[in-house]
Amino acid sequence: MLSLDMSKGDSGTLAGSPSPSEPQVPYHILSKKQKWNLVIFVSLAASFSPLSSNIYFPAINTISNNLGVSASLVALTITVYMVVQGIAPSLLGAFSETYGRRLTFAITLTIYTAANLALAFTSSYPMLMVLRGLQAAGSAATISISAGVIADIACPEERGGFIGTNAGIRMTGQAIGPIIGGTLNSQWGFRSIFWLLFVSSIIVLAALLIFLPETQRSIAGNGTNVVSGFQKPFIYYVRPPSTWSKGAATNRPAPRSPITFKKAFSPLAYVLEKDIAALLAWGAIAYTAWSMVTSSTTTMLLFGFPLLTEWQLGLCFLPNGLGCILSSLSTGWILDQSFKRALERYKVEHGIPPDENVDHHRDFPYVQARLRLMPIFSVVLMISLALYGPSFEFNDLRKHFGPNLAAPLILQFLIAFSATAIFNINSTVLIDCFPERPASATALNNLCRCLLGAVGVSVIEPLIGAVKAMKAFFIVSGVVLLFTPLIWVEWKWGERWRKEREDRRAQ
Repeated sequence: MLSLDMSKGDSGTLAGSPSPSEPQVPYHILSKKQKWNLVIFVSLAASFSPLSSNIYFPAINTISNNLGVSASLVALTITVYMVVQGIAPSLLGAFSETYGRRLTFAITLTIYTAANLALAFTSSYPMLMVLRGLQAAGSAATISISAGVIADIACPEERGGFIGTNAGIRMTGQAIGPIIGGTLNSQWGFRSIFWLLFVSSIIVLAALLIFLPETQRSIAGNGTNVVSGFQKPFIYYVRPPSTWSKGAATNRPAPRSPITFKKAFSPLAYVLEKDIAALLAWGAIAYTAWSMVTSSTTTMLLFGFPLLTEWQLGLCFLPNGLGCILSSLSTGWILDQSFKRALERYKVEHGIPPDENVDHHRDFPYVQARLRLMPIFSVVLMISLALYGPSFEFNDLRKHFGPNLAAPLILQFLIAFSATAIFNINSTVLIDCFPERPASATALNNLCRCLLGAVGVSVIEPLIGAVKAMKAFFIVSGVVLLFTPLIWVEWKWGERWRKEREDRRAQ
């Protein structure tokens, strides 16, 4: 259960906080423990997106047989899922910036729950295609909204750890989804997968309505504003925050303009910012390479190891998921430590007292504070990709020692670990660059990754069929190598471009 008593504050401070001689306003009044509770809760809701995608993989052949269509047509629903997964958060991210995280969460999870119920009764391929798109629309936006909640409650010094934990919990679905999907499919058929997702989404939606408070800062401020109506979780009617009885200001939200198509997709203009474009491009390339590995896993394993059962096939996705989880948790900690060291150096160099907040200091090197380990993760990704294809085609070794699953599964772990590290670093930098619109910035990141990833997923199977696995992943690793200079570009000029953008916005 979430602990929602707000009597204890946190030491983080608001951007543009008062001078050290004045009382410092906390960035958010939630204690560290209460923030962790919220992060874990919204991360569980966001885990439906990767879970719904990956739990589906082991059942592709079964669905193909039941609906009387080819496996390639069923695999096309994965591409549709990714396309909608990229587009939906842009609209719903803007909605959450205007009308709040809580309402948007409730809408998306309701859509997702309804889609799962309908999918459990799927009887035709067109029905499957449409409902998978609806399922993606309901689940995908939860990622950007959860990032928005974290940005609402967490100051930059602690944001990396929260973002890493958020990704780690989400990626748990990546790890266990195929195992659960393979087990359910072999025991009760593919429809049991959607029944499980339906029941799980009902539970999370109910918990959200009871426990999740509104966090959007234009509505709830730093947690001291009194919220009402749907912005008020049900538990507040039983136990309101203690700060509300101590003279907290009644919330009077500013008039909000309606969501328009132009407003919803206004974050697309961020692509024209040079530093943001470099981050988005490199993140999308890494995501696409990882998606090509994941989506082709079933085909590659059944070709190389045809005796695998459905349950064993699902188990083979575990290294990929574990790589995502361990990377998310470790890079979150690394990001926080790197930021703290950069902050300490900055304060020493500029003669700033150790306890003074520097969020409002224009010259603090946010970009370089986050990117220090990006080159290492990128090199690991490229090497692992280059070796992945050959790990299925060492025919001489296979002739003498027999088939060996260890090599491709270890490489899948390394690919997932390094790619997820790149995603987490990118996500944190983007939120640092646009703290006032974190959900929209995350949605834009998701849009670029998913659209390019959908292209990669759609071409990898034909590419493997045309040139075999080894050459196919040599091509993929070559494309990744071609775009690696973007890391140097971002390190060299990203900080200057960020400051120029902030100067333009301040005018």
